[in-house]
Amino acid sequence: MTAGPPFGPGDADRAWERIELSRHPDRPYSLDLIGRCLDDFTELHGDRQGGDDPAIVIGLARLQARPVAVVANQKGRSLEERGRRNFGMAHPEGYRKAQRLFRLAGRLRLPVLSFIDIPGAYPGVAAEERGQAWAIAQTIEAQLTLPTPYVAVVVGEGGSGGALATLLADRVLVMEHAFLTVASPETAAAILFRDAGRKRHAAAALRLEAANLVTWGIADEVIPEPPGGAHLNWDAAARLLRPRLVHHLDELVAQGVDAARRRERYRRIDGLAAVPEGSGSGH
Repeated sequence: MTAGPPFGPGDADRAWERIELSRHPDRPYSLDLIGRCLDDFTELHGDRQGGDDPAIVIGLARLQARPVAVVANQKGRSLEERGRRNFGMAHPEGYRKAQRLFRLAGRLRLPVLSFIDIPGAYPGVAAEERGQAWAIAQTIEAQLTLPTPYVAVVVGEGGSGGALATLLADRVLVMEHAFLTVASPETAAAILFRDAGRKRHAAAALRLEAANLVTWGIADEVIPEPPGGAHLNWDAAARLLRPRLVHHLDELVAQGVDAARRRERYRRIDGLAAVPEGSGSGH
């Protein structure tokens, strides 16, 4: 990422306002948008290894008449649901459940839709002991080898490796007040400035405007939201999102799937395409 121009206190305040909109407690979460954009959604449970993490939801649905497979991060609306879904922060069982969805989509030749809204993968000791990093890496591999069309949309927060685990699609859309970042503004402030209180400054430095993701080649399109933000009108937000999902999926189906092209898309970011296959240290 290239450095942006200098910014002042007003820019920091505006950057933080965007963060607050993406985290607004009344913002539509993934299941709210799935219920409005898709038909006949049927949730599947379990990772087939003994766990079922509610922070990640998988299932089958229809987009217009087309059957699709769906994977989504889901935060909780009530206090009880937030605890049950761990505020959307997935454990290894959640990522293994996502892998199950990608394998199922490949076998049934179903396009995949991903809805991303995650502060980050759960960083607890127990999750690491159960193979959190390995689970994320395997999920990334499952995405990059998926033999069917794949569209992802960032609907709220997109935090770090937790978001990457279900982001690496053929087309990536981002809602107007959503963001994608390697670290939250609070984490970035603590690391860079040794002061988590400078989160507004960090938010501006990270340049988290959705349009920048398109400029950098990470996302393909910014989906506009209703005036004031999606939290003010869930139905209107879904009406703006649904036709763009249809459009991109139709284009991918007509174009044909090429997993190598998908992998090359992500190699190109930050000039990685210039690195010859098999070169480097091997790490």
